[in-house]
Amino acid sequence: MPTITTKDGTSIYYKDWGTGQPITFSHGWPLTADAWDAQMLFFGQEGYRVIAHDRRGNGRSSQPWDGNDMDHFADDLAELMDFLDLKNTIMVGHSTGGGEVTRYLARHGAGRVDKAVLISAVPPLMLKTEKNPGGLPVSAFDGIRSAMVADRSQFFKDLTLPFFGYNRSGVKESQGVRDSFWLQGMLGSHKSEYDTVKAFSETDFTDDLKKIDIPVLVLHGDDDQIVPIDAAGRASAKILKNATLKVYPGYPHGMPIIHADEINADLLVFIKS
Repeated sequence: MPTITTKDGTSIYYKDWGTGQPITFSHGWPLTADAWDAQMLFFGQEGYRVIAHDRRGNGRSSQPWDGNDMDHFADDLAELMDFLDLKNTIMVGHSTGGGEVTRYLARHGAGRVDKAVLISAVPPLMLKTEKNPGGLPVSAFDGIRSAMVADRSQFFKDLTLPFFGYNRSGVKESQGVRDSFWLQGMLGSHKSEYDTVKAFSETDFTDDLKKIDIPVLVLHGDDDQIVPIDAAGRASAKILKNATLKVYPGYPHGMPIIHADEINADLLVFIKS
């Protein structure tokens, strides 16, 4: 399997398919690079080089005890992009991966990057605070941690319902999608996934967003039950210097997986613009 070893000794697995302008894909929690299969196949067939990695502690990457935070996630991605010597890259991040892309651009700059896309992404801040009254209370994230400790496998099975909007009336459920989500989650380190709840919920990306001046496409469903749109996509689009916001009526958090055709078409228009 193709891997790189980071400066702190962590092995990062990645997929690197096709040729052409590179597109990197950063996955959500608790998934892997496989969450991007629909995008990787589509854009590879469209003549792009597509790259997706398993975040440290997830999937086929190694499982360090420490370093499960946004700075390390962004630095791992920077080491991968440097190793592959990517140029004129389109960066795409979903959910926690959107935080990873945002922190990368703020921490490492846009020297290798042309554009970015944030899909159902966690910035600017998920946690409810005095300055962020629209966020979610810490009890919501404590509940996630408690459920993981009690029965991680069952929690991931249950999480697929709001993640993909399968708990909404009239929505056709895919057992295959639910099984894939569960499998990807169970491949990861329990410790890393536990720590990453704090990383995606308590990291404040406000200042990171202010530093980004490349074009950014912000995509968010208005029925996102995991990362509510008002405190996330809409708020990020207001902070970014050069953002385009597209709202998908009725779409859930996992829309790049279950609505891949529409998301891919919109990504292609943005990339070619």
